[in-house]
Amino acid sequence: MVKLRGAVWIIMKHLYSSCLFALVALYGGVLSLSPSYGERGSNLGIQVFQEVALAKPQENIIFSPHGVASILGMLLTGASGKTRKQIVSALHYKKNGPYKMLKKLHKALTTKSNQDAVLIANGLFSQEGFPIEPDFISENKENFECESRSLDFSNTEGAANEINEWVNNATKGQISTLIKPEMLDPGFTRLVAVNSIYFKGLWKSRFLPANTKMRPFNAGNGNVYTVPMMSQLYAFNIGLATTPQGLKYKIIELPYKSNSISMLIVLPFEEDTALSSIIPHINTATMQNWTKLMHMRKVHLAIPKFSADAEVDLKTPLSALGLTDMFSQDKADFRHLSAEPLYVSKALQKAKIVVNEDGTKAAAATSAVLLTRSSPPWITVDRPFLFLIKHKQSGTVLFMGQIIQP
Repeated sequence: MVKLRGAVWIIMKHLYSSCLFALVALYGGVLSLSPSYGERGSNLGIQVFQEVALAKPQENIIFSPHGVASILGMLLTGASGKTRKQIVSALHYKKNGPYKMLKKLHKALTTKSNQDAVLIANGLFSQEGFPIEPDFISENKENFECESRSLDFSNTEGAANEINEWVNNATKGQISTLIKPEMLDPGFTRLVAVNSIYFKGLWKSRFLPANTKMRPFNAGNGNVYTVPMMSQLYAFNIGLATTPQGLKYKIIELPYKSNSISMLIVLPFEEDTALSSIIPHINTATMQNWTKLMHMRKVHLAIPKFSADAEVDLKTPLSALGLTDMFSQDKADFRHLSAEPLYVSKALQKAKIVVNEDGTKAAAATSAVLLTRSSPPWITVDRPFLFLIKHKQSGTVLFMGQIIQP
C-alpha cells in the first residue's frame, strides 16, 4: 500500500517596490505527437526533475511535475510580453490560451472518484491593500478553484504562520512548514502563490506486512544496505524497454485501488547500468510507448519500503529551460497581475512520499484471491530506481522521484 503525501512549491516574486511569491510545479521532456495538456505540463516538470537529478545523482529526490505546471499556469494568467511567451513555450501550450483545457484537467484530477486519493489546493496570499487585477483573481478561481486571502506581510512571522497553516491543512499535515519568516520582506513582498498536492493511494493488491523481510539493497554509492522489502505474488503489468543508446530497463506498473492512478517503477536491466543514464530518456512520449511494451505477468515482486522528503530550488532548473525573464528584476512582465512591476525572486518546492504495505480490508481480500500454487519468477527492486505516479486518463505525472538509498 502506498501513501504519497504532499507536494508543495513556492515561487517568490520580488521587485522594485513589490514582491511576488509563488508555489510552482513543472513538467518536462520530449512531446508525443498529440500530448494532452496534462502531458505538456508533465513534460516540463520531468525536464526540471532531470536537471535536479543531474545535479544530485546520489540523493533521493521527490518531486511533483504537476505542482510546477500548476503554479506556472496560475502565473501565466498575469504574465504578458516575453515573460508570457517563455511560459507558454516551456509548457508547449497554445498561444491563444490554455485555460479551458487547464480547467478541464483540474476537474479531471479532482473528480469525485479521486477525492479519497488526490487533493489539490491553490492559494493566493496578497499584501493588504495590494492592487491585484480583478481578472487575475477571477481567472485563477475559475480555472484552478484558487482561494484568495489578504495578509499583512509587515508581520513576517504572522504571515508565514498563516500560509504554513493553510499548507499544513491542504497536505493533511505532511508539509507543515513551507515558508520561513525571513523569506518575506516586510517592505517588498506583495503576493505569495501556493499550490499543494496531497496523494494517498491504496494498493489495488496489498503487500502483507508478514511478507516484509530484510533484504540487501545495492545503493548508488556502492554500499550494500539491508532494508525492509515488501513482497507479494500478483499479476503486474511489466515491460522491457531500451534507450536510444541501447540501455535496457524494466518497467513495472503497480495499480492503486482507485484504478485511475498507478505507480510506475523504472529499474535498469543490467546491474552495472546507472540510473542516471536512464533518466534523461524519460518523457511522456516514452511513457506512452511503454503501454505497447507491457504485458500482464504473474510474478513475485519485492520492492523496498521507502520514504523521502526534499526541498528543491526551482530557479536554476527553470532558468536553464528558458524561463529567465520571470526571475529578472528588469525584464519580468506581470502587467496583467498588477500595475506594480513584479518579478519572481525565488521558486521552491517541498514534497514528501511514504511507501509501505498499508491498505484496506478490501485490498487485503483481493490479495488473498491471487494466491497460486505455481512458482512464478521473482522481480526484486534491489538497486536505485525511478518512480512515477501517473493519472492514467490525462497522462499527468503527479509525482516522480529517484530512490538511491531507501
